[in-house]
Amino acid sequence: MYLSFYGLREHPFGTTPDPRFLFLTSGHREALAQLTYGVEGDKGCTVLTGDIGTGKTTLLRALLWKLDTTVAVASVSDSTLPFEGLLECILEEFGVKALDASHARRLLALKSFLNERHLAGLKTALILDEAQNLSPSTLEQVRLLSNFEAPGAKLLQILLVGQPELGAKLALPELRQLRQRIALRCELGPLSREETRQYILSRLRIAGAHDPGTFTDGAIESIVRHSGGIPRVINILCDHCLLIGYADQKPRIDPGIVAEAWRQLHPEYSHRRILAGRSKFRRWAIGTLTTLAFMAGLGIALQTHGGSLVDLACSSGGVSKR
Repeated sequence: MYLSFYGLREHPFGTTPDPRFLFLTSGHREALAQLTYGVEGDKGCTVLTGDIGTGKTTLLRALLWKLDTTVAVASVSDSTLPFEGLLECILEEFGVKALDASHARRLLALKSFLNERHLAGLKTALILDEAQNLSPSTLEQVRLLSNFEAPGAKLLQILLVGQPELGAKLALPELRQLRQRIALRCELGPLSREETRQYILSRLRIAGAHDPGTFTDGAIESIVRHSGGIPRVINILCDHCLLIGYADQKPRIDPGIVAEAWRQLHPEYSHRRILAGRSKFRRWAIGTLTTLAFMAGLGIALQTHGGSLVDLACSSGGVSKR
């Protein structure tokens, strides 16, 4: 809708992970290097953690682009499955036909597949996304897959990817054997203020924008404040800003547009501010009325006892004169 108005070839702030738009901060670059090294260096088990929306899935897709095409990768994102369901998905991803076999025969079929690839000089990797939802018993059975080894090499490179809760789960006493198998750990955090600015400019440039000033400095500061540096939130907010800007025919996105976009996306926050404002007004009104009531009471007291107070004052004055 707004593409031609802002001179764009495609949407710059899509929420679907696209490695073409990957913006490598120092943290993302280090994480990608460790993931690549974990697979290519036969390290066995690598863990990637990051909060919701920090770009884990995009980084994984960039990893698939980076790896040699001969690397066979099975990626499973349904972490609600028991191990038996995971094993079935893994075999299906690798094209191993053992779906009707017993559990033991499925494991033997997987081991045979991995051995054949190793003897041919080929690498094999397993990505388990949203791994923080896997039960400890399932994670323990995943560990057993790392027992598939050849002299000097792991037959299967396992990547456990999930939210920070994954780290807490791996710290459980019953998973100490799995912890010992983890060769590499990497973590993705939110973007800094400068990284957020570069992130926005990078995505606009990739989408074909010729004007680097579409978002003013003030607008970017506001986006940093509202998004907390989370890429997914930045994308949603920026996309809505461009939509509002197009509707208002404004070629520049300013802080006012960002504020309006945030209000539309998060009406509950606006409602809370209204309630907070009403509560603040209510406290002010009660305090003011209490003060007025006190002053009124004091006035009545002065009127009632005014004469005696004046007489006392005069009497005191007379004593002092003597």
